[in-house]
Amino acid sequence: MHSVLDPALGCVVGALGKTTGAAGVTLHRSPDTGRARLDDRAFDFSSSVPSGVRLEMLTDATALELDVVLSVVLLPGMPAAGSVFDLVVDGELREPVVATGQSPVYLDPATGSLEARPAEPCTVRFAVGDRARERRVEIWLPVAPACTLADVRVPEGASLRPAPASGPLWVHYGSSVSQCADADRPTATWPAAVARCAGRSLLNLGLGGQCQLDPFMARAVRDLPASAISLELGINVLNADSMRERAFVPALHGFLDTIRDGHPDTPVLVVTPLFCPAAEQRPGPTLVGPDGRVRAADRPAELALGALTLTRIRELLGRAVEQRRRDGDDRIRLLDGTTLFGPDDVDDLPDGLHPNAAGYARMAERFLPLSFGEEGALR
Repeated sequence: MHSVLDPALGCVVGALGKTTGAAGVTLHRSPDTGRARLDDRAFDFSSSVPSGVRLEMLTDATALELDVVLSVVLLPGMPAAGSVFDLVVDGELREPVVATGQSPVYLDPATGSLEARPAEPCTVRFAVGDRARERRVEIWLPVAPACTLADVRVPEGASLRPAPASGPLWVHYGSSVSQCADADRPTATWPAAVARCAGRSLLNLGLGGQCQLDPFMARAVRDLPASAISLELGINVLNADSMRERAFVPALHGFLDTIRDGHPDTPVLVVTPLFCPAAEQRPGPTLVGPDGRVRAADRPAELALGALTLTRIRELLGRAVEQRRRDGDDRIRLLDGTTLFGPDDVDDLPDGLHPNAAGYARMAERFLPLSFGEEGALR
């Protein structure tokens, strides 16, 4: 086997930036300049989780090997599960490939601090075919750990080059419920499942905990050649209690204005928060209790003036979209997130905030016709 790391990096789809260090190349789902200016460790981690990031290549290799460092966040005492990769050959989804070599990063739930252990690389091997012939090969990277790519290898004499795009570009921005760390496999996140069914090339900007209407993320979406844009908004603003109503409304309009600067006619779908029992009528911030379930923090009523509940966030998002449509933007639409995951789905909400794999599958089934169906908002 010989290294083809540099040409393989030219086959990366679904990332906006990268950093190179001693361990290898970390692919990021956020622009390098904005991330550097923010200088936030939690954002850096979410950005480096490659949900939706994949290698799309034409290659005559019968096998490929990836050397990766997989950094997974764990609570103290929690064992690490394997990290799942997906292989697609000429459109056929193969059995998932599981890597067990992981580097734990322990999270203190009380303080939010992270303790990283020494990073250890592991090798992941993909069997493509018995004989050498050119095929379209996709390798989808995991959706839960941060991933650093140390090397890519193919058999001696084999090569690879970028494959044509799988379809028009769909850009989706959102939170952890769009990153989908609890999906069974990379192609089973609800955005990935929808994109594969709809024949779209996905750029998933679902960043766990980090959907905060950051202006640099709006500029990134503005500058992409997107044919469709969806925005799953609100839950992280409540989780962090990062904005009150007075700041949220202009931040929302500013985010949409920036996108419209580059995409005046592109269909935009604004998705309101999914159902979250703890925060429907109570403002954030949210905390994780000893039982692993999400709850809203207690605070005096006098400190809650202008604080946002999910019910109020949905009202504000609906009002903003309605106002923009009255102002002449008939290419923006609203989707109530509780139609994707609502009160009747709580059995698939194990921590009270994040759907499980079955919940994400149901979300994909519901989102597909509403977005890319015959009367879908993103057609």
